[in-house]
Amino acid sequence: MSPPVDVLDSGSGPPVVLLHSSVSGNRQWNALTAELRDRHRVLAINLLGYGATPPWPGDRPQRLTDQAALVHAVLDDVDGPVALVGHSFGGAVAMRAAVELGDRVGTLVLLEPNPVALLARAGRADAFAEACELRDHVQGRGDAGAWDEVAPRFADYWLGDGSWDAMADHRRAAFVAALPPNRHEWDAVTDPDLTLDEVAPTGVPTLLVHDPATRRPLREVVEVLRHERPDWRFHALPEGGHMAPLVRPDLVNPVIADFLGQPRSS
Repeated sequence: MSPPVDVLDSGSGPPVVLLHSSVSGNRQWNALTAELRDRHRVLAINLLGYGATPPWPGDRPQRLTDQAALVHAVLDDVDGPVALVGHSFGGAVAMRAAVELGDRVGTLVLLEPNPVALLARAGRADAFAEACELRDHVQGRGDAGAWDEVAPRFADYWLGDGSWDAMADHRRAAFVAALPPNRHEWDAVTDPDLTLDEVAPTGVPTLLVHDPATRRPLREVVEVLRHERPDWRFHALPEGGHMAPLVRPDLVNPVIADFLGQPRSS
């Protein structure tokens, strides 16, 4: 049985499922939802442990298919082809969901997805080790309940150096409170059994948006996918940063909306 899903459902038209990044929530899509809902039914999901979606129980390592089950659940009563849009961890979930859904997916948009397990399989040991260093810090200090020690390193890595020091106290408190689900998300994206074919669909019109100056593990994930899926479209967004969907929606959202609005060949 799938867990109950906290989802914002608005608009009408061809369905679009939005999957947020770690330490965020479906509220990150407010601006994109406002842009799309006049011509799409927008389903913005809260992943496991966010909003009212139950947390991962932790009885075994989380896998991407566990998060993809939320997508299946919200699409139970949805007809027709669906578009999936995912950012960072949500991008990795969208990739897995697209493979599982097969022909039901008409379009896939990925914003710096992080299935970093692909790096190990591609022989990119240094980039994978960099991701695992952060994973081990998150899991080690998180298991000790020291989320206040995790937050500065996590924020500076993904939001940019100095981000934690520049953050207001109320934002710091909210950031720390949102961190615990990330402990299990690392298990999903570093799953040693994860293969390219389990997360990189073929035959689906796919757009991958990235900042060429992003952190090394994500930069090299893009390189792997560009090599293995030459039919995908890759759009560089210089100076957007990894968190561009939140901090620069003015740059990102028109790119997404344009790709979703393009006619697709059958």
